[in-house]
This record gives sequence, C-alpha cells and structure tokens, in this order.
Amino acid sequence: MFFRVGYENAGTVEFLVDKHGKHYFIEVNSRLQVEHTVTEEITDVDLVHAQLRVCEGRSLPELGLEQDKIQINGCAIQCRVTTEDPSRGFQPDTGRIEVFRSGEGMGIRLDSASAFQGAIISPHYDSLLVKVIASGKDLPTAATKMHRALTEFRVRGVKTNIPFLQNVLSNSQFLYATVDTQFIDGNQELFNLKPTQNRAQKLLHYLGHTMVNGPMTPIPVKAKSSPVDPVVPSVSLGEPPMGFREVLLREGPEVFARAIRQHQGLLLMDTTFRDAHQSLLATRVRTHDLKKIAPFVSHNFNNLFSLENWGGATFDVALRFRWECPWKRLQELRALIPNVPFQMLLRGANAVGYTNYPDNAVFKFCEVAKENGMDIFRVFDSLNYIPNMLLGMEAAGAAGGVVEAAISYTGDVSDPMRQKYSLEYYLKLANELVKAGTHILAIKDMAGLLKPEASRLLIGALRDRFPDVPIHVHTHDTAGAGVAAMLACAQAGADIVDVAVDSMAGMTSQPSMGAIVACTRGTKLDTGVSLDRVFDYSEYWEVARGLYAPFDCTATMKSGNADVYENEIPGGQYTNLHFQAHSMGLGNKFKEVKKAYAEANKLLGDLIKVTPSSKIVGDLAQFMVQNSLSRAEVEERADELSFPLSVVEFLQGHIGIPHGGFPEPFRSKVLKALPRIEGRPGASLPPMDFEALESDLRMAHGNEITPEDVMSAAMYPKVFQEFKEFTSNFGPVDCLNTRLFLDGPKIAEEFQVELERGKTLHIKALALGDLNKSGQREVFFELNGQLRSVLVKDTAAMKEMHFHPKALKDVRGQVGAPMPGKVVEVKVKPGQKVEKGQPLCVLSAMKMETVVNSPISGIISKVHVNADSSLEGNDLILEITE
Repeated sequence: MFFRVGYENAGTVEFLVDKHGKHYFIEVNSRLQVEHTVTEEITDVDLVHAQLRVCEGRSLPELGLEQDKIQINGCAIQCRVTTEDPSRGFQPDTGRIEVFRSGEGMGIRLDSASAFQGAIISPHYDSLLVKVIASGKDLPTAATKMHRALTEFRVRGVKTNIPFLQNVLSNSQFLYATVDTQFIDGNQELFNLKPTQNRAQKLLHYLGHTMVNGPMTPIPVKAKSSPVDPVVPSVSLGEPPMGFREVLLREGPEVFARAIRQHQGLLLMDTTFRDAHQSLLATRVRTHDLKKIAPFVSHNFNNLFSLENWGGATFDVALRFRWECPWKRLQELRALIPNVPFQMLLRGANAVGYTNYPDNAVFKFCEVAKENGMDIFRVFDSLNYIPNMLLGMEAAGAAGGVVEAAISYTGDVSDPMRQKYSLEYYLKLANELVKAGTHILAIKDMAGLLKPEASRLLIGALRDRFPDVPIHVHTHDTAGAGVAAMLACAQAGADIVDVAVDSMAGMTSQPSMGAIVACTRGTKLDTGVSLDRVFDYSEYWEVARGLYAPFDCTATMKSGNADVYENEIPGGQYTNLHFQAHSMGLGNKFKEVKKAYAEANKLLGDLIKVTPSSKIVGDLAQFMVQNSLSRAEVEERADELSFPLSVVEFLQGHIGIPHGGFPEPFRSKVLKALPRIEGRPGASLPPMDFEALESDLRMAHGNEITPEDVMSAAMYPKVFQEFKEFTSNFGPVDCLNTRLFLDGPKIAEEFQVELERGKTLHIKALALGDLNKSGQREVFFELNGQLRSVLVKDTAAMKEMHFHPKALKDVRGQVGAPMPGKVVEVKVKPGQKVEKGQPLCVLSAMKMETVVNSPISGIISKVHVNADSSLEGNDLILEITE
C-alpha cells in the first residue's frame, strides 16, 4: 500500500484485532503516533532520528533498520498525563499550574509538553502535560515503575488523570490477563479515584487569601490578634491521675451518680472549654488552643466533676466560622483528657440545632456522640416543655450517657409578687424529671437571675424533696452576684456548681473558679482543687484570650450590669446584642435595645429565655427598635405587621408550648389562618433515612464520609455543605495557629504548620504581587525550601471590575458551564419552552464538544452567552423559570 502511493517515511498503521487474531485495518497516520516511545524503548531504535535520516536520503539498511535485525527487549508502558478529570467523564480542566513535580528514576522516560510551574492550561489546545514511559523486563515490572513514578508526581492547580492511571496500573486484569476495548466499561472500579489531599497548597491559598482580603471569618471588632503566644504550664510526662470518669466507665451512670451524691465537698464543672468562650468570645475559641492546655487540665484538674466542652452553639459555629469539624474536637480532646468526664449541652428534641428533627435523628446523634467520647448530656428545653425534654433524656440514656435534666430558670422565687415561675412550679417540674429517671438534676440559670436568697430557697427545697439526687447549678455572672449565688447553692445542698477559670470568668460568663476554690478552702465544701494550679491555668487563658481580640466582648462592654434582673437577657445573647448594637452604630442606644427585649418578652407571655426562645425574643426586640414600635403599638397592629419568621413559627408551636400557654389575642392576630402545631413538634416527622443521606454525601463529596459527617449533615445540611466546600478549597485550616488563621502571616515571617505527627510544613511568606487585569494578586511563599505562589482574587478591587456572573448552586434554574470553553452554538432563546434534558447549547474545549442539557423543565427567561463566548467553569449560561 505504501509502495503504491509512494509513501517514503515513518508512519503508523492502526488495526483492531479480534479474539481470533484476525486484523481489521482502520487507518494510516502519516506521522509518528504519540505511542512511538514504546517502540523506541523496547527496540532501542530512535524513530525520530531515523525518519530525519530517511528524509536526507539514507536507506533503511544504511540505518540498520532491517526487520530480521530488530529485537524486542522487555516491556514498556506509556501514560499520557493530561489535564482531564476522570470523575467528570474526562472533561478537560483549565487553569494555572501552581505546582509541578515529575517522577523520575531508572527505567522512566519523560517527554514533556507544557508541564511547568506557572504554565497556563487553556481550553484551546491539547490537554497533554507529559508522556511518561516506563520500561522493564516484563509488564508487571514496567507497571510497578510507572505506578511509582506517577505517585511521585505533584500537579496542583488543575485536575489530572493520574488517579485513574494509577488504578489501571493496579488492576490485575491489566497486569496478568488479556485486555480488550471493553476493559474500561467492564471495570468501573477504575473510577473509584483516591482523592489527593493537596493540603499544603490549599493552606497557601487560605493564607494568601487572608493576606490579601483579611479574615475569612466574620469579625465584630476591627482588632488584630495579640502577637504574644500563651505559654503552657509544665506537665508531667506520666499518666494523668484517675478521675470520676473511671467510676463512670467501670460502674455505669447510676453508680456514678451515687458516687457524686456521696462525695464530700463541693464539685466543680469547668465551662472554660465551652460556655465561657461562648459568652465572652463569641464561641470562637479554636480546638488548636484547647489542645495545647488540655494535658495540663488532665493532670491537674482530675477531681473536676466534668469539663463542659461540646454541644450547644459550639457545634454549628465550628462548621460556620471556625471551619473545623466539631467531632474532631471531641475526639482529640478525649485522647488528651482521658480521666475527666466530658459534658455537653443537648437542646432536648432539637439536639444541637435550632429546629425540630425526627426522633431517630436525636437518638442517633446521642449514640454517635457517646461513641466519640461524650459522657454527660445536659438536656434542656428552652420552654421547659416536658415532652421535648423527655425525648432528649431518652436519647441520651439509650446511648449509655449520664442524663442530666436541666430546668431553665427565670423570674425570682424569692419575690412573692412573681407567681408565674414560683417555687412550686420548679418543684413540680423537677418531680416529673426525677420520675422520668434523670441521673442528675440541674438548674440552668442562663441570665444570671439567681440571687443568693433565691438560691437558698430553690436548692434547699429541691434537696429536701430529692435527698438522693445530685443537684447541679449553672449560672452567669452578668450582674456580679454569681459567686455569692453559687456559694449559697452549695450551702443549701447543691453537689456541683459551674465555674470558669478566672481570666475567662465574670461578666456574661460563669463565676470565677479561683474565687469559689478560695472561699471554700478549709471548709466542709472544700473543692480539693489546687489554687496554685488555678492561677497557672488562668495565666494561660489570659494570654490566649488576646488571640481572640476581634471577638472579645470587652471591646465594647466594659462590665456586667445588674439591669439583667429587669431585662433577663441570657449571658451569651447579652454579649451578642451588645456587639450588634455597636456594629450598627447604636452603642449609645443599647439601653433602648434592652428595654425593648423586656417588652418583647412580655408580649410573648414572659418566656423562659434560652436558645432558641431567647433568639425569638431578641428578634422581636430588634424588630421593635428598627421600626420604632412600642409594646402597645405592636399589640394593636399585630394583625397588619410583618413579624420575623422566628416569632411567627414560635406562635405556631414550632418549638413547643410555653408554660401558661400562648399569649392571646396576640397569637391569633399574628397567625390569622396559619396552621398551628399541637403537642410535641417533632413527633409527626418521618424518620430520617441515614443510608440515603450517606449515599448522597458520598456522591457529592467522595467516599471519605464518616458517620460523624452524616450526623453533621443531618443537623445542618446547608452549613455542612458549605464547610465541605470550604475545606475542599482551603484545606485543614484548623492546623494553623490562631494568629495565622485570623490575620495571615506578615511578609518575611517564617512559621511551621504541623499537618499530622511527623508531617510538618515549613513556610515563609515572601511577597504580595501587583493587581492584574483579572483582579488577582500573586502571593509568593517558600514551602519546605521551594518557591510556591498562588493567585488570589482581591475582593475590594473586583467590586470595581466587571466579570461574567456565576451560576448559583442553590438556584435550580441557573445553568452554569460544566467546564471552561468556548460556546459553539446556542440552541434556545428567551421565552422558549424547554423540557428537562433538552440541549441548550454546545461548548468546545481541547478538541472536545460538550452538550449542556436543561436540568429542569420551564421557560428560558434570560440567555447570558452568544456563539464564540469564552466561559470559565460555572459561568452562568442561561436562566430557566419553572
């Protein structure tokens, strides 16, 4: 055939061969194919050099290319490393190569294309980066060398097909059997791709973003973290001394509760790891700083009743703002503090959320929490609604945890004029909880309303009524009477009181640990806690608190205030409202906000005020202030005002039924014909399908989904999705120290980041580049001695620049580009009706055309592209109205 057409040069003849060895001719390529390297490696013939010599007029015999002299030696494999994403049907990826490192060594040949750091991979050319050729004595040997070389590759900034190639090279059929054109179709496990961690480069992106744009978490105060790092007091290298947790693990919750009741002296729960920083530092204290002091706590505070370190607002804030997994916090602290019982806050039927969940979700949550190291579940309901509390108690008990039923306190039992929340009300409530089997009975005074006299009356009456049940009291020190109130509780018969270490105590936090320890030392209430160790503990937190200057309530609030006895604002919410008032320029009107809060509480019928009921009162108060409405005006115009959703849902019965019922006629005027919920809100919800949820999560985020991830998604679906997207882009930011996390590094600053034991990054920030035409700045680093750079969008500069809009994931009718490329054809126009799956447009990238189909049925409302438009990934193509 070549002779007849007069072809004189190298060429490639392509055949298909069936299982019987019969050849089927396909075509001739009048050039060398990319696979020619395999022939060169096993024949030791330089085909490129040979074809040039032929062009010069040399004959094949002169070049030694005679068929009977060509020998095959061993085996060779070629892998084309391309910027194609196997998980998306090998769609081409584009962008900038941020990192490129190849694998080399004996038996490895590299024929490179556009493979270097800083290279721009555009949609207009072939996606090939480099050809890797491995040779060995046989196929398994060559495959082993190839797999090792591909493992050593590092390509960051664009997707590659390396994970797919590694799966092929590990496949037994590929290595030891016959492979045909159905190989990939018959081995779908090849697409079970192991994701690359890429932690270092992701962290550089985070640091670069912080250096260019500032903190990536909302901050209420424009302040920088303190430059001083806290020093951890010395800790013994031995095992920590035994604590009450040993009794719990050995004997179970019932014996544990008896041991607590029989204990001589006052026991303490330390809230420093949760409620203290929730009240003073907006719940922003990171696991990084808790882990540093944890061994000291384990060795020196083993005689604590418990350490409160989880649940409540800390769960969702971890995902929303600290970008860390709340379950990982629990796991890591448990490993560092094995001897002290851990305690969490469980919002009854609301678990750790702000909404209602199916019953099985609450049970499953408690089960997973117990498996991860939680011991004591403080179960409460924001309205003291018994059905909600009983569900939480049952869930905690079924998980094997210690059940601590908490009665939320409001009013003043020492004031005979305040009868709604009288002493008899609390005794009746406590009787129902004890009958339900609580191991410990708690009083949860969120606003710090317990005065010493009220403490003696309430705790004394509870002790007389329930002589064998341990009593635990929680309060906030907003008015400044917290220490006196807790001492009065202890003298009246309380077994445990809540405290925070001195530098994290007072104001809207808990009473001072040091003060309680000092005041009881040498008495029958002696806590057994070393005052010197409290001082050391406090010194650490005094310095660590400076790291959280942007969140410290003392930036705007200089003291507590006894007016809390009038407005009854819970501690953490008091801090938040104060921050909000100052951020809105209403700092001088905070008195009006507090007055409105008290009025809103009366409008709603004088509620128990704990999350989420406290938020409902706060929302109504802010609504009143923003609209300059008095209580009388709200009552009069209730049927015409547009109230906050939280207020409407509360009146519908979404969080339960308040003591004394809903306020009328206010409720009826607000709700009009809206439906009302009778009884426990979550009782009618269908069970949650955890298997389906896990399957959906694996589809969205890969197979690295844990039972803990499933529970996070069950509690906060959208928040968890955003958390996974953030960590996918920016990596394990929880490994950074707090100053770097908030403010980023300074130029020329050198620091270390420990990713895991034995894996430490050495980083130096080098320079910030100028703004480019795309609104980006290049940020330069030195990572482990090598130059790295990342491009970061300058959000301030981009506000003045025009860019193609992006498709919003949460909007079903917005259709985004599945990949970067050029629009070849737009198949629809505004006003046209389309069906689900109907072609909308055609994109082209790297010699491949992709049809974009309609995700829904509807009417085309707007088209944002034309033929020849160049698009980036997820650029908005068109909008569809259902």
